[in-house]
Order: sequence, then C-alpha cells, then structure tokens
Amino acid sequence: MEKRRIGIIGGSGLYNIDEIKIIKHVKEITPFGEPSDELTIGELSGREIVFLPRHGRGHQILPTDVNYRANIWIMKKLGVEWIISVSAVGSFKDEIQPLDMVLVDQFIDHTNQRRSTFFGEGIAAHIMFADPVCNELRRVIFEIGQDVGEGERIHWGGTYLNIEGPAFSTKAESLLYKSWGCDVIGMTNAIEAKLSREAEICYVTIAMVTDYDCWQENKPEDIVNASMVLQNQKKNIEVVKKIIRNAIPKIPEERTCGCADTLKNTIVTNLDRVPEKTLEKLRPIIGRYIKN
Repeated sequence: MEKRRIGIIGGSGLYNIDEIKIIKHVKEITPFGEPSDELTIGELSGREIVFLPRHGRGHQILPTDVNYRANIWIMKKLGVEWIISVSAVGSFKDEIQPLDMVLVDQFIDHTNQRRSTFFGEGIAAHIMFADPVCNELRRVIFEIGQDVGEGERIHWGGTYLNIEGPAFSTKAESLLYKSWGCDVIGMTNAIEAKLSREAEICYVTIAMVTDYDCWQENKPEDIVNASMVLQNQKKNIEVVKKIIRNAIPKIPEERTCGCADTLKNTIVTNLDRVPEKTLEKLRPIIGRYIKN
C-alpha cells in the first residue's frame, strides 16, 4: 500500500521534533538540486511523518537561498500528502500580538529572486491559486489549537506578505504593507504554498508571531530585531510542537478536499511534445497524468 505521509517543514527555531520515532534519514539530490537538509522519516502520534528543517539544522540557509523546489519535490516523492509548515512572522495588527499564531489563508508574494514553479523547460501549467491553503487541514489545526488551551492565541485566517529578505522592512515599507491590509509578514511561505499546490499536496501555515515589524512608530521598543525574534520563537515553538503532535491523529487517512486534483486540466502542453528529460524530472509531480 502506498504510504500517505504527513510532512512537517520546520521554520526558524524548529529544527527537530524530539518525539519522532525515527525510521530512517533520507539524503537525496533531486532534479532541482539539494533539499535544505536530510529528511527524517519517522512516526509521530501513530502516523508516518517526514520532517525537514527549512533553513537546515543550525539555520545556515537564507530565505532567498532555500531550495523550495527540491524541498517540495522530495516531499512528494516520499509520499507526503499533507504539509504543516511553521514560520516566524511579524504582525501588522494590534490585535495580533507577539506569541499569537495565525493560520494564514492568503498570501502576497513580494519576492523577486525565486523560482516558484516546477514547470517550464517545455511544459506549461496554470494552477488555480485563489485559495492557497487547504481549509480542511487548517480546520484540523485550528480545532486542536483550541483543545490544547491556546485557542485565544490562534487567529483563523490572515494575509501573509512574503518579502525577499533577509533584511527586515524599513518603516516606510512596513507602513505601506500595513496599508495594503496585510496581517503578517514573513520571508518564506508563499513559495512553499505555490509549489505544494502544483504538487497536489495539502498545505497549511502556522505563522508564529514574534514581533510587530516596525510600523508602530510611537513604540520604538517594539521595533523588530533578531534578538526579539529568537526570544519569542522559543516560547512559540513549544506550543506549536504540542499542536502538531495532537493534530496529526486527526488528519484524515483519505483526502476529500480538492488539493489532490489540482493539476487536472491545468497542463496546457500536449505531453507528447514535452521533452522526455522534462517528463522524467517531473514524474513524481505529474506522473498520474502521463499515459506511459
């Protein structure tokens, strides 16, 4: 029987989960290059999971330099059908406070140096991305968040602005982004969400709020800095681990959402005209649509 695994992508501060019963480690070069680190396949709360630290263990990779395509490609190859992504963010709203968590439902991709698609090299596809996260998976995380006693700190929905980084925003930028109606700001998750959708993987972001960015001009003590982020990350991470550990058994064995069929009728290139090298490169992603 084909493995239906749950992927966990650890962000800043989440480089391992001690409770995982390790089955094996996987280190593989993908057609898109090396993933961020070796992947851990293991058991957590009765389900098989695949864990990957986005920035590498020891946090050695900048947001721009993360090989997002390799990360999602290898997750797909290893049978991952759901991804829970953890990310540190800043807040643009007074009511979204440091140490809160936001279950993001929208993204604005404000990056300019990243490849955000598996397609090209002789094949074109155009996915629907109006609703960029899996609401069924998001609902599971939200309900578990209530059960572990942190419900008042978990916000249902919000817009995540993805900047290039690695520098934090200027005050002018922060005020501009706030005027756009964004809720939180980060440097990684929009690209992951796009690639997960192309790979027909359910995706959800747990955005851990560490700061208020720098829009609160009357509160200079709240202006984001690396020390503040690291301090609040440590507090958030323990709650996130508990939520993940309790949510995993509640994720259904069979998917009923539309994420599993995202690519249906979206590949506009006749596959007979696609170079064989490209087809092989994308086989884990589009294999079910290739007739031979």
